[in-house]
Order: sequence, then structure tokens, then C-alpha cells
Amino acid sequence: MKKQKYILIILMIIMTMFNVSAVSVSATADESDTVILGGEPFGIKMFAEGVMVIKTENVKGSLSTGCPAEEAGIKANDIIISANGKKLNSNEELSKIIESSQGNTITMNIKRNDEIFTAQLTPSKNAQGIYKAGMWVKDSAAGIGTVTFYSEELGGFCGLGHGICESSTGILIPISYGEIEGAYIASVTKSCDSNVGTLNGYFTREHIGTAVQNNNHGIYGKTESQITGKEIKIADDEDVKTGDAQIYTTVYGQEPELYDAKILKVNTISSDADIVIKITDDELLEKTGGIVQGMSGSPIIQDGMLVGAVTHVIVDDVDCGYGIFAERMLETLRESCN
Repeated sequence: MKKQKYILIILMIIMTMFNVSAVSVSATADESDTVILGGEPFGIKMFAEGVMVIKTENVKGSLSTGCPAEEAGIKANDIIISANGKKLNSNEELSKIIESSQGNTITMNIKRNDEIFTAQLTPSKNAQGIYKAGMWVKDSAAGIGTVTFYSEELGGFCGLGHGICESSTGILIPISYGEIEGAYIASVTKSCDSNVGTLNGYFTREHIGTAVQNNNHGIYGKTESQITGKEIKIADDEDVKTGDAQIYTTVYGQEPELYDAKILKVNTISSDADIVIKITDDELLEKTGGIVQGMSGSPIIQDGMLVGAVTHVIVDDVDCGYGIFAERMLETLRESCN
């Protein structure tokens, strides 16, 4: 498969990969809790449901002293679903409707949190004579992450362990659909002195599947080809303990490796930090300086079972980071695939 030549600096949505050569699995494992380890990097092209408003501002050069979007009651983080009855899939579609309006009022359907309402927006002409709405919008995101595991039973996969958010607001991007491809890690920008590094790579155009959900527990989707690999049992939350562990992550190419770590803390009460983990492997620390962006989704393995996935780095202590329980991810995958 021919690889794309351009390099993508990995977005903050990414963070890990993993290796499985030393993992053993009990022959009596419950099949419903047994999955196939991922570990390889993946590329995602995610398209939003409508377009997301990033910010509003006055139209430069307009005779109006206000902002058309604000006057219509539109706010940052709103999702514009349709304009004049046309369902929106891209920024370009919305721009064409606004610019061709001749200043006439546009009826928009807006989603704010879980509510949908109608707004009447009247565009203003800017200094170049082009009609504008006074808002910045976003319709898609792209980057590289790590598959945590696949479920043959559910025909699905999950990765990242955290949601993909709009970078300036931190708001989850509502997904319309997403394309999942293979990815290749080409280099590492190391973490050091509270500066978080990154894994840098590119898409391989090898189709893996389709993303169906973006939520606080990660990216979830359907696989569209036969997945083979090493099986591993997912541990119950209450079986995860402090002490020695390993992470399975890829820092070059597409093959993950197993590295030593320690689980410092376990929180069985629902939180954004189920696990606190510290990298102790000298080889990994030499390669990455600690946890870097792009390692999100890397499996955490303890006592031969999959206990969680790396999700975030602790900025002022880059050897350490947070993780999510694997059992929580499996429950979310079940809900996503139903």
C-alpha cells in the first residue's frame, strides 16, 4: 500500500500504541471479555454533524456595529445543522449560502447541548462587499491515534481512551462519520521539562473501518475487514491494583513494543482518571522522554490481562499520566455497536 508523503503532526487527540509479545491469556477466559489487542497507530478523518461555531466576531468593514451571529442568538460551541433547509456537511456549504444571501435573512437550525432551536441570521457585507455572518466554524478533524483493542464478537474497535475535542474550546466534536486508516510513526518529539512531546507520522491509506462515536471514553467504530492478533482478557475494574505493569505502544513504524511501567493509583469511583501510571522503562524514556501526545489508547497490561489504556500526560511530570479502565471502554463499545 503506497504511503502518503506528507507528515501529519499528531493532534492532541492522539496518545498511544502498544506491543503484546509477552502477554498470556487464560484458557478459561469469558469469551465476552476477551478481545484482540490492537497497539498499531491509526489515522482518523472525522467529519462533524453539521458545523461547529468556534467563535463569533463583528464583520470587518460592515456598516453594522454588531455581529450577525450574536444578534441571531448564536454562540460559540453551537452546532449549525442546516441553513435555509439545507443540511450542512462542510464549512464551504455554509459559506456559499451566506455569501449568496444578498443580505436576506437565513433560517438556521442550531443544536446547543441536547436542544435544537431555530435562529434567524441576517448577514452583513464586509469591506470587500462579501456577505458574512461574523463567525468562525469547523467541520472536521484529522490526526493519528492508537487502537486499544478489537472485539471480534462485536465487530468493532476502540482507541484513544479520550474524546476528540475542538482544540481552542475543548468541546467534543459531534461526529457525523469518520474514516479509519492505518498510520506509520516516522519520528518522536520528546517530552521534557513540562513540554509535552508528540509522535509524528502519516496515513498509509489502508482502510480499517468507520468511526461511529466520539465520546469522553474514546473513539469507537466498526471494523470492515478480518482482524487477527493476540487475544487477551479484559480485567474487571476491581482487579486492577497498584504495582508493576506494562504499556504496549508504538514509537516508530507500525509495530508496538512492551515497556515497563507502574500503576501508582487506582480510582474505582467514576472519574476522568481511573488509573495513574508512571513510565519506568529506561528505553522508552530515552526514546520519548516520558508520555507524549500520540500515545493515547496504548494498552496497559497487568498480570497478563488488559487493565486499561493511557489517555493523558501529566504536564508537570511527563513520566506520569492517566488511564481509563479497559472494562469501561468495552462497555462503551458494546453500547456503540448496538
